[in-house]
Amino acid sequence: MAQRFGGKFSPKGSPGAQGQGAPLPPTNPFDGKMPARAGFRSNLLFIAALMFLPGAFAGEPRALILGLAATGLMLLGAWLTRDGLKAHAAYDLRRIARRPAIPRKIFGAVLTGAALGAGAMVTQTSILYPALLALIGAALHLGAFGPDPLRDKGAEGIDAFQSDRVAKAVAEAEAHLTAMRDAILRARDRALESRVDRFIATARQMFRTIENDPGDLTAARKYLSVYLQGARDATTKFADLYAQRPDPQARTDYEALLTDLETNFAARTTALLSNDKTNLDVEIGVLRDRLRLEG
Repeated sequence: MAQRFGGKFSPKGSPGAQGQGAPLPPTNPFDGKMPARAGFRSNLLFIAALMFLPGAFAGEPRALILGLAATGLMLLGAWLTRDGLKAHAAYDLRRIARRPAIPRKIFGAVLTGAALGAGAMVTQTSILYPALLALIGAALHLGAFGPDPLRDKGAEGIDAFQSDRVAKAVAEAEAHLTAMRDAILRARDRALESRVDRFIATARQMFRTIENDPGDLTAARKYLSVYLQGARDATTKFADLYAQRPDPQARTDYEALLTDLETNFAARTTALLSNDKTNLDVEIGVLRDRLRLEG
């Protein structure tokens, strides 16, 4: 997505915006993005769906029905494939992940094969060749995009109920972060957008820590709900005010709020990791004592 240029020498830019002393926000791998090559190939499916339309409108009613059906099936398959690629990318980037509830890439392959079969029936009276074309199309789709993950990863010994609670809490927290990012765009200030992105990256580090150890959810519950909801509301009000009348003092106060939030989130994440290390040391100590007693 295109972004306005902002920096030291740009309009409304501050000296330290992007040049001196202000690092760019780290790229976060959990933004729901997919590899560019896979995204390009999945988008080609949307274009391929249009190839059935000329034949649909140039023939008899049977051709129209089959051509429109093939187009609809291909578009639905392309949409499922694109969402399946996003889910697979998020699965690969996490150490602990649940398999997708719906195998979207597999369903996309089936719908793509059905679309090719329906499109072939426009010109074929026999069912044999359309059926073969459907099977070949589904197989090529799976070969190009691969199947969905069919097993949980790194979930051995983790309570499924606790994991579901964490997934729900993280989803709600991600919604607050998305609302923050959307709201700050109204301020039309690239430096503030980057500042919000840095806070979002810090918050997501806490999310990953909690996902790795669902038992940390209780200690971090207010960070994922109360604090992020407050940050979202403050960002919305600030963006509306700043868009109408830029106020340097309001900007300073808002940046100070982000700094406080970022500091507290980072400190809590460090504390959660320290607690995990302490629990590990206790477990190791207990096990070694038992071994010494039995030895």
